[in-house]
Amino acid sequence: METFRWGVLTVILAFCAAKTAEEWKSRIIYQLLTDRFSQKGDNPNTTCSDLRSYCGGTFKGIEENLDYIQGLGANAIWISPTVENTVNGYHGYWAKNIYKVNPEFGTKEELKSLIAECHKRDIWVMFDVVANHMGRTSGCSDRSCPAKKLTNFTEFVPFDQQEHYHELCYIQGSSNQSEIEECRLGILPDLNQSVPNVRETLLDWVANLTREYDVDGLRIDTLCEVPKPFWREFQESAGVFCLGEANYYDRPRYLAAYQGSALEALLNFPLYWALRRSFNEKKPMTQLLDSIHLQKEIFNDTTVLGLFVDNHDFQRFLNMTPDVTLLRNSLVYVFFSQGIPLVYYGTEQLYHGGADPNNREALWPHLDNTTAMYQFIRQLADGRKSVGVDFGALNQKEVYVDNDTLVITRGDKQELLIAVTNVGKSQGSVQKSVGNLTDMEQGSVFVNIWDKTDTATVNGGVMTISLTNGEPKIFKQVPPTPPVRDNSSAAAIFVHPLAAILCFCVIVFS
Repeated sequence: METFRWGVLTVILAFCAAKTAEEWKSRIIYQLLTDRFSQKGDNPNTTCSDLRSYCGGTFKGIEENLDYIQGLGANAIWISPTVENTVNGYHGYWAKNIYKVNPEFGTKEELKSLIAECHKRDIWVMFDVVANHMGRTSGCSDRSCPAKKLTNFTEFVPFDQQEHYHELCYIQGSSNQSEIEECRLGILPDLNQSVPNVRETLLDWVANLTREYDVDGLRIDTLCEVPKPFWREFQESAGVFCLGEANYYDRPRYLAAYQGSALEALLNFPLYWALRRSFNEKKPMTQLLDSIHLQKEIFNDTTVLGLFVDNHDFQRFLNMTPDVTLLRNSLVYVFFSQGIPLVYYGTEQLYHGGADPNNREALWPHLDNTTAMYQFIRQLADGRKSVGVDFGALNQKEVYVDNDTLVITRGDKQELLIAVTNVGKSQGSVQKSVGNLTDMEQGSVFVNIWDKTDTATVNGGVMTISLTNGEPKIFKQVPPTPPVRDNSSAAAIFVHPLAAILCFCVIVFS
């Protein structure tokens, strides 16, 4: 009985210590692939030559380079799935044994050491987890593999029986939800969460995982491929903040339906596609504004969505558009609009790899904290933390848009103004008269947070700002200078009665 009581107490304390969605809104997340970030000890000067297999990154390599992550301004890391994988599962998404730590990344003790060191620095740790499928079966790399091999599950732990999986079929498109949920993504064996043993095993596994490793949050893979009710149970069992990957083409309403019905928070793929259209394809910024308005309509809470311009599943921003100025504009929007900003490793070093696996380069030859983009992202992080605006609140207003520029304000009193543009670096200087500022006092002065000599003043509800060489700008309102009080009248009021009393005394006593 005593053991049972202590067990219950441990669970209660774990839940109490868990970081809430509200707390995660204050975080800046650095997404890294464990195998590609840093090796243990001295890293080689050469990059990885085979991006389809293991390159040598480890838990210890991450721990030894936390200064680099912290110097960038990030205060949370999202690492690859930690479980043992099948052959060439360097990314972590091909589970072989969900109860073992991937030996290519390190030991259980080294993983715990990484987490402990992160927590000493107030860096939160987000595990990537997969509950939709297991890894590739031995000897199979595509659908031409014989069905007998594709359905041989004996190597997997604990799901080694046919009844643990859906029947062999493949996801062909995005129109059939039953197909999406019951067929295979690629050739990966699709777990059947409607089987009681499978469901309970996964729920117990994630509960034990988060508690044993003191995890602060989870990124959950392949939300759309599993029925929504399972994810509600999964999040409850995990007992931590969960950020889900609901990604099935550019279908905003379909994806938004997973917030609340599946998980409380999602990666904002609709915004990713909108930013891509506006900054990579240079479509009118009015389309970005339309997307922002749609998101406010269809999502339960936009402030808890994860925002990004690069990730491990798509070609990098600079692969599509080599103009670094456009990348800076996109990053400014990610950091200062509604949501939780994420930075994919390598963006700070101007990585420009193409589609998977070329967007999963090794970082260790370029762990350089002096580059211009590294410093720019650090400025964004510092600015977000220092301007005194509650970025977790629903206080965003879109105050100006035209074909090439979008201006938003943040703060309950619109004290922060952010301007982004897709004109590019060769445009020169352009001026924009930003209206719809009628809530601001006449004469309110705004100062560029990085250049105190760059100011703008509200005049009749309009502010004129200048954007030079296509660069974004962030202005903060300067508190009005309190008027100098004239105390001469008050002094006169005080002195005159005294003079009268003195004169009275002289007359009476003379």
